[in-house]
Amino acid sequence: MAGGFSQWGNDLYTGRRSYPIVQKRRVWFSVVALFSAASILILVFQGLNLGIDFRGGSEFTVSGTSSTDEDIAIEAVASVAPGEEPHISQVGANAVRVQVSQLDNQQTDQVGQALADAYGVNVSEVTSNFIGPTWGQSVSMRALWGTVAFVLAAAVFMAVYFRAWRMSVAAIVAMLTDVLVSAGVYAVIGWEVTPSTIIGFLTILGFSLYDKMVVFDKVRENTAAVTEQTRSTYAERANLAVNQTLVRSINTSVVALLPVAGILFVGGFLLGAGTLKDISLSLFVGIAAGALSSLFFATPLDVSLREREPKIAEHTKKVMDLRAGLVAEGADEGQLAAAASGSAQLVPGHHQGHSAQPRRRR
Repeated sequence: MAGGFSQWGNDLYTGRRSYPIVQKRRVWFSVVALFSAASILILVFQGLNLGIDFRGGSEFTVSGTSSTDEDIAIEAVASVAPGEEPHISQVGANAVRVQVSQLDNQQTDQVGQALADAYGVNVSEVTSNFIGPTWGQSVSMRALWGTVAFVLAAAVFMAVYFRAWRMSVAAIVAMLTDVLVSAGVYAVIGWEVTPSTIIGFLTILGFSLYDKMVVFDKVRENTAAVTEQTRSTYAERANLAVNQTLVRSINTSVVALLPVAGILFVGGFLLGAGTLKDISLSLFVGIAAGALSSLFFATPLDVSLREREPKIAEHTKKVMDLRAGLVAEGADEGQLAAAASGSAQLVPGHHQGHSAQPRRRR
């Protein structure tokens, strides 16, 4: 199996095998637009479930319980504050965390006693504290300004490094789309947004941008002198770059997702470490979205933007006109395959086999 995967990667790199990812960019654009629109609608109408760090309130932790049934906590809180809608989460195998809006000192003592009685533990096993909303808001604003500065600096760096501002725009748009879709998934699931969640979203930016830089670097290498030849277009050479980095992207993403999946599914779900779920879910969705967008969205978007440049558009038309002429003149099999735009890799990807070898003299 490893040999087959290695051969598959070698075929992709040499162009013997090729997938028309760039040629089918309208499909990928439609998928991204669908997920983005759904994420925006969910965030607008449903919103994120902000944790106590952002909205403020009182928090109780009941330790040493024999049961982690949420209904027990709901009934205990309702017996003291009937209008409250507590947020309850399991902490480990024998502890429960209960979050409510701000309570006065008397209500805090009464809720603590009610929780102790309900779960059958000593009142000393119930700890309480009040968290104000200003801390979370302050941290969020600083994180937002830090993100804006990071995005601007990354955009300028990529525009200078790749010497193409459209490539920089494509990478930034794809990266922000990764964060948008991740936030939409988080809103659908309804888990609380905690400071760990914010850290996870910020980490997504770095991973997503790194992945796109690797793919774009290969695109730049393949298209360095694309206008000085007439055998392939910018889109075809960019597609070759995506195929050449496909195996590397799969390997990197799998290696990054395995530990995050372990934290999410084993630590968070099986072992009940609820505090790990916040950051692991945002990372899991963000890393997967970042890897997919690097291959199926960022590069196709770059091609669409670059083909608007007069120089690239003129070169593309010139290549296609030459191919049309070859077909009209009855080109051979290799030339016809090169003219099949979108269904087969052109000269960089088309494998001509023995027809490319010099003929033996008789």
